[in-house]
Amino acid sequence: MWQRIKTAIVLVIIVGVAMFTSRQPFFFLPLLTVGVLIASHEWTKLMPKRRDKAHWFVALVLVITLVSIFVPQSWAIWWGLSVPVWVLAAKWVKDYPAKENWYGKRLWTMGVIILVSAITAMYALWQLSAWWLLYVFVLVWCADSGAYFVGRKFGKTKLAPNVSPNKSVEGAFGGVFCSMFLALSVANYLNLAFVPFLAFCALSGITVGASVLGDLFESMLKRRAGVKDSGTILPGHGGVLDRIDSLLSATPIFAFGILVCDWLGIKFTPHFVMAHQLFGG
Repeated sequence: MWQRIKTAIVLVIIVGVAMFTSRQPFFFLPLLTVGVLIASHEWTKLMPKRRDKAHWFVALVLVITLVSIFVPQSWAIWWGLSVPVWVLAAKWVKDYPAKENWYGKRLWTMGVIILVSAITAMYALWQLSAWWLLYVFVLVWCADSGAYFVGRKFGKTKLAPNVSPNKSVEGAFGGVFCSMFLALSVANYLNLAFVPFLAFCALSGITVGASVLGDLFESMLKRRAGVKDSGTILPGHGGVLDRIDSLLSATPIFAFGILVCDWLGIKFTPHFVMAHQLFGG
């Protein structure tokens, strides 16, 4: 436990410095680059054994991610593609282990979409404001922590026993309660009008649901691949994918949601104009 705490403290400091030190991407972009490089490598360990193709997958994800980051017009496409991918992932989680025909080449394409959409979403939210990206991080952490503590105390009904036996329905409700308390507090702090208030809380709730799915999906991949952790680079925590599995699904869903709200004229602050930044109007 002490090792986990020390690693978590170091990670928080590194991410915090990268996010808030400068509005120029001198620190944050290299952090994202290193993150996607390691995460894509770990992804290959969860896929069918195609070691001869692993380095090509890592290179492909890295190049596409870096190119996409500097082409804002592509962001909405990636985030939009992530929606059906996560819907499909939900079906796979539901049917596991009765159906495993998904474990094959399609996971390589899915990995590209998941990783690129998440990294571009993190970068876009950070460009709007580091506080918006921090909000998504804390929202997901509240959901994870609430689910853990409530699940340990009251958990009886298994949420997905074939995928992650330790997760419970009661824990999931606890996570939702904690995260929605945060969402309501932030919405109240922003002094949102009625429609933006409802939209913000609804989007936050959907984002939390997506984060749970991301966690379950990676758990399913690890179970199918026969590994305990995606990697060992983070002492006490496993791999990078083990730490960001919930964020891989949450960040593109949240970013796509605020983009849709922006298109509809629903803004959460006077300066929340993602559509104008991406498409010039």
